[in-house]
Amino acid sequence: MNLDTQVTIELEGMSEAEAMELIGSRDKNLEALQKAFSKNISFRDNTFFISGCDQKTSGQIEKVLHALYTQVKKGIRINEQDVNYASRLAQRNEEIRFEELDKTVVGRTANGKAIVPKTLGQKAFVDAMNENPIVFAIGPAGTGKTYLAVVQAVTALKKGEVKRIVLTRPAVEAGENLGFLPGDLKEKVDPYLTPLYDALHDMLGNEQTEKLMERGNIEVAPLAYMRGRTLNDSYVILDEAQNTTSSQMKMFLTRLGFHSRMVITGDITQIDLDRRTPSGLIEASEILKGIEGIHIMRLSADDVVRHPLVQKIIEKYAEHE
Repeated sequence: MNLDTQVTIELEGMSEAEAMELIGSRDKNLEALQKAFSKNISFRDNTFFISGCDQKTSGQIEKVLHALYTQVKKGIRINEQDVNYASRLAQRNEEIRFEELDKTVVGRTANGKAIVPKTLGQKAFVDAMNENPIVFAIGPAGTGKTYLAVVQAVTALKKGEVKRIVLTRPAVEAGENLGFLPGDLKEKVDPYLTPLYDALHDMLGNEQTEKLMERGNIEVAPLAYMRGRTLNDSYVILDEAQNTTSSQMKMFLTRLGFHSRMVITGDITQIDLDRRTPSGLIEASEILKGIEGIHIMRLSADDVVRHPLVQKIIEKYAEHE
């Protein structure tokens, strides 16, 4: 095909409202599609016009548009992240299986909005949490590790599958020197647990979250306070686990009680420990692999659901390192 040829792609039966949703507010989705394929793409009269495009690329773009339009027809809102994710899959000649994601409802927000995984990697993480007592989720920032873990925990609490949720993390980079911080235990730990609180408030609302914390159904504690305990009937989440030492990780994992589940999340590219101190997360992921009931999930830049630049930042740092 001559690269000067203009390719046209028409989506039959698309209404004006559907077209507006597909191309996005201020053409943001269309711009994302152009950037993803480095092609000039315009839209008018329900037709996409692509300049300087070969047959392979036009086929990939058409595949993306049909997948996104299928979502729009279901009344599902799409954004730049959806466009980027579908484009990456098409460029690798992989299937774009949005329908699998739509069927997996992890939980519902306090307003009743369904929370579904945004990528196949996130879906695999959710499936792993459903099927295993202990799940490690290792991946870069923005992949939804912490958020999905909290959603899963709250859903389990609502269903009566567990009696409480325990949220913990190493409170200070390499140490847990809580004594140097002002206030009581909760005030010392709270600044480090903002992502966990954000997810709780999304799921339960502020008032319900506070009530459950007062009753002890939701407990927030620094990792050091887990020592000597056995956690039965609990959903336990260890966040920022890359900053645990070997002994801390072993201590935490051996707290697992009956009818309990554990999710350990962390980003091994953001370790704040002293260089001479090995990360307990890295060590555990090697030592424990292959044990039935323990699943080690690795998310990638493909699973990032933040601003499109976040994925590029992660990839460039990975190349540099």
